[in-house]
Amino acid sequence: MHLLQAKAGSVSDGSEAVDLGQTPGDIVFLTAADTEIASMALARRRCGPSFPSVRVANYLQLSHPMSVDLYVEQIVGQAKLVVARLLGGRSYWSYGVEQIAEGCRRHAVPVAFLPGDDQPDEDLSESSTVDSATYHRLWQYCIHGGPDNAYQFLQCAADSAGFGTDWLEPRPLLRAGIYWPTLETPDLVQLRTQWRAGAPVAAIVFYRALLQASNLSPVDALIDALAELGVNALPIFCASLKDPLSAELIETLLDESGAGVILNTTGFAVSSPGQRRKATPFDAACCPVLQVVLASGTESGWRTETRGLSARDIAMNVALPEVDGRVLSRAIAFKAEAEFDALCECAIVNHAVEPSRVQFVAALAANWLHLRAAPPSARRVALVLANYPNRDGRLGNGVGLDTPAGTVNALRALAANGFDVDQIPPDGDALIAHLMAGPTNAATDGREIRETLTADDYHTYFERLPDALQAAVTARWGAPEDDPFYLMDGQAFALPVLRCGSAIVGLQPARGYNINPTETYHDPDLVPPHGYFAFYLWLRHHAGVHAVVHMGKHGNLEWLPGKALALSEACYPEALLGPMPHVYPFIVNDPGEGTQAKRRAQAVIIDHLTPPLTRAESYGPLAELERLVDEYYEASGVDPRRLALLRREILELANREGLASDCGIVAEDAPDDALGKLDNYLCELKELQIRDGLHIFGESPTGPQLTDLLVALT
Repeated sequence: MHLLQAKAGSVSDGSEAVDLGQTPGDIVFLTAADTEIASMALARRRCGPSFPSVRVANYLQLSHPMSVDLYVEQIVGQAKLVVARLLGGRSYWSYGVEQIAEGCRRHAVPVAFLPGDDQPDEDLSESSTVDSATYHRLWQYCIHGGPDNAYQFLQCAADSAGFGTDWLEPRPLLRAGIYWPTLETPDLVQLRTQWRAGAPVAAIVFYRALLQASNLSPVDALIDALAELGVNALPIFCASLKDPLSAELIETLLDESGAGVILNTTGFAVSSPGQRRKATPFDAACCPVLQVVLASGTESGWRTETRGLSARDIAMNVALPEVDGRVLSRAIAFKAEAEFDALCECAIVNHAVEPSRVQFVAALAANWLHLRAAPPSARRVALVLANYPNRDGRLGNGVGLDTPAGTVNALRALAANGFDVDQIPPDGDALIAHLMAGPTNAATDGREIRETLTADDYHTYFERLPDALQAAVTARWGAPEDDPFYLMDGQAFALPVLRCGSAIVGLQPARGYNINPTETYHDPDLVPPHGYFAFYLWLRHHAGVHAVVHMGKHGNLEWLPGKALALSEACYPEALLGPMPHVYPFIVNDPGEGTQAKRRAQAVIIDHLTPPLTRAESYGPLAELERLVDEYYEASGVDPRRLALLRREILELANREGLASDCGIVAEDAPDDALGKLDNYLCELKELQIRDGLHIFGESPTGPQLTDLLVALT
């Protein structure tokens, strides 16, 4: 194992063994919060040159056991006081707590392991050796935060280390409030003087620690990006969403401001996985909550890695927030070293904003607000049906879902609630017949072309995409004119869509042509062809839909190449769907694949239940044919006089229902030969039924959830 020297300007995630390069100090403070590191560094400067030496470090950089061992040997063992503030308790840094406790015991160094939140932790307090009054006081300095409490923390720590300094008790600060760049602690009345009259409101919720450390560049960037799109920002800082005072103020501000969307940058969740969901301060607002990530990694790491975020960020900023029902948007900022503090021998790390990600999140919020504000009669919605594999017999497939019938139900619900929807097919069969009359993934020749995207418009939209993406599509599939959906005589792309007034029903294009769809459906490297781009670019820029509903598990947009989450502008799901409100009815028993759509395509998942099960049996003419054939073979051994009558009835039924041609019966066949072919045909059907096992039936698969959502948009 190699031990690396930590380098200035870099942010280590602890996966490698590192030497932080610090020299011994009198007071050692360890934390996972970069905002606390910045606050302690500022407080140390305020203490003056004669103050005892202070060393500050982020213990996440000491995740590797060798890093911990070296730090305990070189720094902890020579200190006069060690304080470690542990977010999540002992389990998040168990080896570090164990070794520091042992090192402090061995060298008689007092130690305080403080909880990372405002809830007491008996395990941590029992592992500490400072007296209980000092322990509680140090903890309260950290809970209340701010420059003055950070300063008093160091004074109290120095006194506990034997330097005889004076200190004041912790001073409570506002748990939550409104922030604005040019105003000091404003209220809502003052904030409204900065707003555009009549514009929609988007709330931005962030940790109070960012305000205390003056690390507000992500919040300021969101405020500016929303303003450019005509949206008023309501920035709210809070200690925690679980803090009762913070939660009450957030709920009040959301109600009084009329916020129509919430951009939440706090991590974790109010509820706990596997337990009944708890109420959150966002619930009463009854609006989308978009999870915005302030990543703990670097921008360079994010750009080069396909996973998008570290395991730590996925847990705190993605997986746990999903328990509260938040919709993942993007990571808008990454950690970068702003300066190296010589007094504390630590890097001061701030959030560095990534402008394109801020613009995407602001646009997504604005689009949800526009959807909410538009009258139902003016809203345009696209309902997209899957088509996998690429055969007409698989149009509108969905696992556990009668997608055609569900789509008709959704169209009727829209019409009943004021949407300008008309020409609704009477049932699912009629809908499929309409779609099959137009171009599908199986064929375009001889089909009715209802909608097209001209070559000029396609080039205009396509050339707005990142250069690397354009090059990859062209390298794999050639020029747009080579695409099977390109109409040479019309200089345009044929589109598999059906208009029903302001609603559009479309077939999701195939990921490729003349390739095995089973092997390529989830291929992480196969880029989609030009026809695929033409479909989604037409929906966004030409048809101007306000929202897209992908009907049922599952389509292929969420499986296109790109990062696993926290997508960039060069990831294909984003390049195609853009910052579009996205709704996805999905079967409830497959959250793993539904998660792809949530995390890679900002989807609001509307779960539908699994349909009832029944055995697969023959039905209709096939059941009648099977009964007659069984009776024929039984009669052949018991009552041969009935054979002529049964033979005639069987062949008449086969010809009447068109089964004769399916079985390969021709006019020249003798009756017994024809019966043999029918028997073989029935045996093959039996084998298919046995192999398939159980057959799934469902009637109104969209269920009340999707209908309720569409109604709620009114």
